[in-house]
Amino acid sequence: MSAVEARLAELGLTLPAVVPPLAAYQPAVRSGVYVYTAGQLPMVDGKLPLTGKVGAEVTPEEAKELARTCALNALAAVKSVAGDLDRIARVVKVVGFVASAADFTGQPAVLNGASELLGEVLGDKGVHARSAVGVAVLPLDAPVEVEIQVELTEA
Repeated sequence: MSAVEARLAELGLTLPAVVPPLAAYQPAVRSGVYVYTAGQLPMVDGKLPLTGKVGAEVTPEEAKELARTCALNALAAVKSVAGDLDRIARVVKVVGFVASAADFTGQPAVLNGASELLGEVLGDKGVHARSAVGVAVLPLDAPVEVEIQVELTEA
């Protein structure tokens, strides 16, 4: 077990299987020492636990928890191409999308769920730049979607 996966276990988390693509793309691709993930939905066992807009059908607290799930799914996608999460030198960038009710402006707080998970799991290597974007709708009516870019150590 890698040190990162051991840390996940300490937190009571298990790295899930990679979420299969919904269309014509790969969950993650590697280019040199970088891994770029596709947008990861908060899928758990092949299903979305909640659907709808944040600030309407989904509370900000629920959405923050879903963002954590997205980040966990993103780590699984990274592992699928990197082979070992201990190869992560740092998380470079996180981009998060929040399906938002018209008057909802708390996207950064929702995306803290993903950012905080990466920090808890990776420590200083999880500190990153981030964008939090409110959108009208996401695939499958998901409330949140997160993609990450990581730099790997040399093999």
